[in-house]
Amino acid sequence: MRVNKFGFLTVLFLGALAGVKAQDTVTMNLKECMRYAVEHSTKIRIQQADNRDAQIDRRNAILNAFTPEISGNTYAYYNFGRSIDPETNTYSLTTSFHNGYSLSAGIVLFNGFQAVNNLKITKTAQEMGITKEQQLEDQISLATMEAYCNVLYFTEMEKALQAQVATAEKALQLAQKQEGLGQKSHADVVQMQSDLAERRYQLTICSNNLNNAMITLKDVMFWPVEEPLKVDDAVAQQVPLTIQGVGTQALVAQAKRQMPSVLLAEGMMKNARLALKTARWQMLPTLSLYGGWSSSYFTYPGKAGYVPMPYFNQLKNNGGEYVQISLNIPIYDRLSKHSNISKKKNAYDRAVADYEQSLQTVEAEVRRAVADRDGTADALHQAETRAALQQEAFALNGKRFEQGLISSIEYQTASNNYLNALAEQLNARLQYFIKNSVVKYYAGTSYIEQ
Repeated sequence: MRVNKFGFLTVLFLGALAGVKAQDTVTMNLKECMRYAVEHSTKIRIQQADNRDAQIDRRNAILNAFTPEISGNTYAYYNFGRSIDPETNTYSLTTSFHNGYSLSAGIVLFNGFQAVNNLKITKTAQEMGITKEQQLEDQISLATMEAYCNVLYFTEMEKALQAQVATAEKALQLAQKQEGLGQKSHADVVQMQSDLAERRYQLTICSNNLNNAMITLKDVMFWPVEEPLKVDDAVAQQVPLTIQGVGTQALVAQAKRQMPSVLLAEGMMKNARLALKTARWQMLPTLSLYGGWSSSYFTYPGKAGYVPMPYFNQLKNNGGEYVQISLNIPIYDRLSKHSNISKKKNAYDRAVADYEQSLQTVEAEVRRAVADRDGTADALHQAETRAALQQEAFALNGKRFEQGLISSIEYQTASNNYLNALAEQLNARLQYFIKNSVVKYYAGTSYIEQ
């Protein structure tokens, strides 16, 4: 998945904004949020600029390897003092005008395979740039997913707390009526008032948390903070328990082959090895080929009776060509090449260590992700069962409270248990959704494509 494939999203989105009022709220699902975040990310734009630089480096490496360097030169000047006459090769005091042209070209025939290795290095660097962009897209998508799930969590909790506040208000009204009939004591009414105040306090805290979560989501997406945004709650409503059939060992092997972090470390190791080879080959002589052409024109503007040779005739007669082969043999350079080889070898050793560490890290991450997914799946199953039981218990206790069979403290305890069960159920759903998405990502499916 590349960012430019989602260019249509901006057009559609801006068109949708143009057709609605400023106070209307745009509703986006998770995939749309992730695509918007990737498309508008400044990190992606910076990486794309780096990728364009890598393309330029690749082009330069090709030109340096297969094309000569060509340069041209020209000059024109008046000489008012003593000068040598080009015709007689004697000194002259007459003012003279000189004009010359030259064209030269040169190419390195052999420089220790530096050009060939540079071709390979720039190709790997270009591939690494694409991999780095994909890694940034994955990181942004995961961060958007986590922020999106936080918004869903506090949104659903706000709905649950609003329902709890409404239930507490009805229970308080009932208790006040029962107090007037002598069925409830004043202490029960005060307890119900305290429970209502607690529910309203929790609702206020949840609303503040929802506002902060929404700001975080907008920040991750690079969405205008002042523009309203609403997220689709389909993810929170139903999270299917689907466990992929890929074994952990096969998943680890697949992740080691395709994870961007491993590919980047492998690319660094390849380039470090090529740089080391280039440094070692620099101990050999360098062979270069040069060729060129030059010509000149002169005249004495103020010399009486002087008739200069025609301009183009002089250029033809004075023209000359040359071909040169140059062999540069390194003898002693204060051990700079040996020091360079040692540094390149150390750089290669570091790159190998980084690559091995990346493999170890990916394996640990995959095994941890599988364990987290399986653990959250079990937790989700238990949370679903507990929430269903607590909902039934709360409904029964509500009827018993209306009949005066339980105290307000017992009713508040049942209400708290049900609210906690709802919170844990929702949290377990979203946690499983994220953990399962991470495992699918290690299996080769990007977050946006899931």
